[in-house]
Amino acid sequence: MSNETESLDCKTVNIGDAPIGTVIWLHGLGASADDFEPIVPMLELNHSLKFVFPNAPERAVTINGGMQMRAWYDIDPGAPLAGTDDINESAKQIAELINAEKADGIPARRVTLAGFSQGGVIALQLGLSHDERLAGIMALSTHVHDHERLSERVSFANIDVPIFMAHGRGDAMIPITRAITSRQALMDLNYAVEWHEYNMGHQVCPEEIQQIGAWLNHIYTS
Repeated sequence: MSNETESLDCKTVNIGDAPIGTVIWLHGLGASADDFEPIVPMLELNHSLKFVFPNAPERAVTINGGMQMRAWYDIDPGAPLAGTDDINESAKQIAELINAEKADGIPARRVTLAGFSQGGVIALQLGLSHDERLAGIMALSTHVHDHERLSERVSFANIDVPIFMAHGRGDAMIPITRAITSRQALMDLNYAVEWHEYNMGHQVCPEEIQQIGAWLNHIYTS
């Protein structure tokens, strides 16, 4: 693993003029920065926000026969923690995007980390350990990596960060029981988790989009 953090290719969308905050939104395995851009106009936001959609690097993914695809980390079903180094490296890359927002005048406390599936793993990994208070963490159809050791890597700065978790009851990719276990691990450390579940699979649904918008409106009110 290189000590130098590679810059990520990103797509940026501004809603309104002079955004008061930034949402860095990470896609899932094999997807791209284009995946969640169409959702932004559906959020019915009350505030001007900037959305940054980074593209994950391409890498060989064991669970898909070693095929090269956009992925935040490798998934090896035979070794659930094998992706830890990749996860930490991806978290460093997203931390650089937070630094870029700070340089552009948006403080860390106005930056939300969002992610779907693999992207949500990175959002939680970085958001819970980041040394500056963030606006929030949005974790969609995802889980906490290595939840049994979560207490060893959390940062006091984000001990009260708002967390939005949403999951499909019929998710065959990441069973909802895994997300519930992650939620419990967070609650055991006194994190405030807003939990939503829906009659859907590994996807997003209209009700979820509405509630994401309401949550973003709430955390950017103060």
